[in-house]
Amino acid sequence: MIKYQLLCQLEHEFEGWFSDSASFSAQVKKQLVECPLCGSHEVRRALSAPNLNSPKMRKSAEEAKKPPAEGAVTAAPMPEGLDASQQAQAMGQAMTALRQLHKKIQADFTNVGEKFADEARKIHYGEAEAKPIYGTSTDEERAELAEEGIEFFQLPDAPNEH
Repeated sequence: MIKYQLLCQLEHEFEGWFSDSASFSAQVKKQLVECPLCGSHEVRRALSAPNLNSPKMRKSAEEAKKPPAEGAVTAAPMPEGLDASQQAQAMGQAMTALRQLHKKIQADFTNVGEKFADEARKIHYGEAEAKPIYGTSTDEERAELAEEGIEFFQLPDAPNEH
């Protein structure tokens, strides 16, 4: 998987994960990549630093691969230099964007529930009509889909607004 930093036409920055650069290009061409803040489909890759494979980076990557302790809560670190008010505002914007994404998916995709892995396979192998779907799957099912090269993404639950 490749992680790209992306920019929309309004310069909103976000990241996306793709199996390869061809997958990114194909998804952008089909307008499947959308800015989570404004909904724009005019998306391009942002300039980013290369991924250097130094001993220090390998050690850091190994640490990151370790599973969190049982019951641990993990989150992306806040950018440095933000005061508490700015951090709260950034977190609020992220939660708003996540809720908007959930609403968009629920409005535009078909909910296949616990049959997500089966339906994703049928679509991938041409046994069912290609359409946007969402649902639930187990860790094991997601690992199997990834091994088969079936593209999907896992979206975290969005907390209630209140």
